[in-house]
Amino acid sequence: MSTSRPITPEKRLFLKERELGALLEITQAINLDPTEGALYKIFQFTLLGQLNIRRLVLYVKEEGEWECMVSFGAGLPDFRKVPLPAVVQENCTALPCPVQYFGLSPEWEQLETVIPVVTNGQVLAYVFIGNVHDDYASEEATKFLQTLSNILIGAIESRRLARQRVENAAIRKEIEIAQEVQAMLFPRSLPNDRHVAVQASYVPHTAVGGDYYDVVNLDENRFLFCVADVSGKGVAASLLMSNFQAGLRTLLRQQANLSTVVHELNNLIFRNAGGDKFITVFFGLYDRSTRQLQYVNAGHNDPLLIPDHGPVVMLKSGTIMLGVMEDLPMLNVGEITVAPRTMLFTYTDGLTEVFDASQEEFGEEGVLRVLRHNRYAPLAVVHQELLREIEAYNTQGNRFADDVTILSCRFK
Repeated sequence: MSTSRPITPEKRLFLKERELGALLEITQAINLDPTEGALYKIFQFTLLGQLNIRRLVLYVKEEGEWECMVSFGAGLPDFRKVPLPAVVQENCTALPCPVQYFGLSPEWEQLETVIPVVTNGQVLAYVFIGNVHDDYASEEATKFLQTLSNILIGAIESRRLARQRVENAAIRKEIEIAQEVQAMLFPRSLPNDRHVAVQASYVPHTAVGGDYYDVVNLDENRFLFCVADVSGKGVAASLLMSNFQAGLRTLLRQQANLSTVVHELNNLIFRNAGGDKFITVFFGLYDRSTRQLQYVNAGHNDPLLIPDHGPVVMLKSGTIMLGVMEDLPMLNVGEITVAPRTMLFTYTDGLTEVFDASQEEFGEEGVLRVLRHNRYAPLAVVHQELLREIEAYNTQGNRFADDVTILSCRFK
């Protein structure tokens, strides 16, 4: 600002009246609860009408980025398209500064003073002013401008925080609903009879995960089980899984065979997700009376069939992941006779994709090692040991990079 002449008592009184008028306008506007955009406009017209400030540029920090919210004055460019100079951010952090000291480009020449708006040691805004009336060019007047700007930015920040609280509450409610939906997807009871015992464990990575498992009794001898993993996480993944389960249950009520179930579910997911999301899934259909297991592995981790004697068998037959293509390019339904005392172990990739400090993956070998050591333990103990092992192996403890789902069957 230019050097001001001594102010007479009459002019000082007049100045105070104008300041009071400006303060009154701003506080009345805040109490009326207008939008943030309207508050910026009121701030602009208050400084123009009450304080006779002819050029004004206001930058405000929005979510970590500086944005120009007000830019007016004869001969000024539209500063909404001009970034806030780094030299101002670095060197004007507490007191008003003359703009000419920063050696800025010509577009800044008609602005005289930059006033930082500081709250709790953080600069929240910068007010650039120019062409100020001589009567309003004192240090005292500049301090009032700083106070007025602080009131405005504080009110806008309060609105932003209130809006964030409302948005966060809505998000929390959305997550709660998705969690309830997801909890309803999982079966309430699992088979445990003289033919077979089934055990499941689920550890979500986030509040709402993208894994799913199910066990459905078809008749007194047959039951279908599956383990699935949807691409993505959160509410969208939960809703897609809900759709998947509804489709699966409908098809099973219609007594569709396994091949038809897989084709129809692929079509359903493709229609609903448009190819943007997909699901990897393993389906198993077991008949207690014949000990026959039919299965389809749709792009999922290979389940491990561990017999009482002999090598571990990987269940690979199937097709690609569901939802990628409208029509599956191929589908092979595997079939195997399950020997007594065989364990079938299915899981999602969150179990194997755990890394130690050397970035070595726990992997399938880690799973097999734990299974061999706990081959005849109760299934619940097997799951507990696996989760304990990957927690000890993981550099982040129990904070896994993905959901972990385990579903295992012991055929008696």
